[in-house]
Amino acid sequence: MTEDLLAAYDEYLRGTGVPAQGAWVEQDGPLLRVVGEYRGFVTGPRDLSGYDVDALIAAQIAFFGARGEGVEWKARGHDLPGDLPVRLRAAGFVAEPTETVVIGRMVEMPPVQDDPEGVVIRRVGAEAIPAIVAMKSQVWNRDCGYVGDHLRGLLAVEPDRLAIFTAEAAGQVVAAAWVKLGEDGIFASLWGGSTLKAWRGRGIYRALVAVRARLAAEHGYQYLQVDASDDSRPILEGLNFTAVTTTTPFVWSPPR
Repeated sequence: MTEDLLAAYDEYLRGTGVPAQGAWVEQDGPLLRVVGEYRGFVTGPRDLSGYDVDALIAAQIAFFGARGEGVEWKARGHDLPGDLPVRLRAAGFVAEPTETVVIGRMVEMPPVQDDPEGVVIRRVGAEAIPAIVAMKSQVWNRDCGYVGDHLRGLLAVEPDRLAIFTAEAAGQVVAAAWVKLGEDGIFASLWGGSTLKAWRGRGIYRALVAVRARLAAEHGYQYLQVDASDDSRPILEGLNFTAVTTTTPFVWSPPR
């Protein structure tokens, strides 16, 4: 079963998706890159063994370096050649925390239950983005303004494919998450899922997963995909998601 899910992942989730407003997608040989967001993004096929990998890496550094921008290369745990992470590090890329790719079949997703006590979960629009950014900045102890820019950009180009949900208590946003409905009609991807520390352990994360799963099911999607942190992975596996691989963002930043 895991092999089937991994094959579906490689078939449908190797692209970039539709970029946010003001950004665009380019192809560089086997690679796709997104240009025009807060930093560049590069993704590629599972197997690059037939290419000059070092030259591809150098080309991304040259391209984004000329723009004075950083770039993220999304590397999966089953990518080839197996020494791709070594090559990226040697070129100056720095690994951010590795996450686990988990996939859930829509037919196995839990039903939506009542909102956790004292919490209201609802779908929101751009008007809620400042409160979401403030909440995420508090959770991560850094300025998350780029998240707001990204969400606004996506809403501008794909308002029907992005659904943002908040969990609110006493007039405050205490958690937020969103779902992207893929163009393929097969996969929906779950993002966000941040919760203020004082509100964790109350079932809010699970409730946000369930409400997004219901929305994706209503639109006929077959699978849900999440790049899960170590904290969220056990919750998702308890909701019938299956781990299929890992993903690590390797980030290059231009010299100051």
